[in-house]
Amino acid sequence: MASKDGSTFFFTSESVNEGHPDKLADQISDAVLDACLAEDPDSKVACETATKTGMVMVFGEITTKAKVDYEAVVRGVCNDVGFISEAVGLDGNNCRVLVELHAQSPEIGQGVHGMGTKALEEIGAGDQGIMFGYATDESEAYPEYKGKYMPMTLMLANAIGYRLTEVRKNGTCPWVRPDGKTQVTIEYKNEGGAMRPQRVHTVLISTQHDETVTNEKIAEDLMTEVIKKVIPAQLLDANTIFHLNPSGRFTIGGPDGDAGLTGRKIIIDTYGGWGAHGGGAFSGKDPTKVDRSAAYISRQAAKSIVAAGLAKRCIVQLSYAIGVPEPLSVFVDTYGTGSIPDDEILAKVKAAVDFRPGPIGRDLDLKRSTSKTSGKNNRYQQTAAYGHFGRDDYDVFTWEKPEIGRAHV
Repeated sequence: MASKDGSTFFFTSESVNEGHPDKLADQISDAVLDACLAEDPDSKVACETATKTGMVMVFGEITTKAKVDYEAVVRGVCNDVGFISEAVGLDGNNCRVLVELHAQSPEIGQGVHGMGTKALEEIGAGDQGIMFGYATDESEAYPEYKGKYMPMTLMLANAIGYRLTEVRKNGTCPWVRPDGKTQVTIEYKNEGGAMRPQRVHTVLISTQHDETVTNEKIAEDLMTEVIKKVIPAQLLDANTIFHLNPSGRFTIGGPDGDAGLTGRKIIIDTYGGWGAHGGGAFSGKDPTKVDRSAAYISRQAAKSIVAAGLAKRCIVQLSYAIGVPEPLSVFVDTYGTGSIPDDEILAKVKAAVDFRPGPIGRDLDLKRSTSKTSGKNNRYQQTAAYGHFGRDDYDVFTWEKPEIGRAHV
């Protein structure tokens, strides 16, 4: 990171569209979780997905009372994303679907939740590991992104990808196909530990497209219907560099173009390379898996600290041992931007939040699959594309509401 003397530096974040094969895998894994939780909120789910040409496989460990048609879930997600024929990368209605799922290890079950006998407060972490939450006030100067408390590089990369999906599905740019990748480089100034975007240095978009559209039409539509719709005008200037489908043609995409696996886009899921990441993926895991639930509560803690004006930038780390309810450690660093000492902020956080897995699931309502916004059992599927953080729907993304536990810091 650049020094604090006011000099500038460049930082880049990337994102992928919902039709990227890795993101398709994440969405399928989370749709399986949704289907299990819809009938049995105490389901224990660790579902992975792999996909390649003409094939999707779901595999892992699931213990549930729910009766789930896993093949139907897989095909439903493929169709929702837009993979409806081999011509676009996968035919969701006719591809092979392999299901290799069995029950959770009884040894893990006994140690974590006592095979259902432990009280909520006694439920242990589903695995060992470290989890991070991060927040920054750098987006507050831009009305389009105010209140998100996320790095602008990732917010813009995600927004471009989401807009690509919008123009594909609403017919504005009918030539767009599901797969795509985006990347944004911003020139920053470090003001005493706080990050201040100065300008967008580079925008990179690689989007799958049909065979008939010209490269000139692609570049024109990407500029007018995508980039200028989502990037604040004050961040673009005459020197901003645009790489629009730099490889030339991109007609072969989705699982036909590349294999997809759950959990290969964890930096896109979180903070775009800012802060830190513990290494564990989110999708396909029920709330006892602290890879997911502890990452959510640590994000809420970090966001609460920044939203309360206690810091301009903050990272929170948690660590756990499998089967043990209490975290092994809780750490807060405000990068020198705190309005009070970090140890005082840490004391406030520890007094306000219960970091045990059971209470995390209760306080963030993580056993619920239903989205009030959509009225469907697709809550976790919605998290699996365009980031788990910086989202506006507090019903789905309960951890984005700037409070920790039952009380604001």
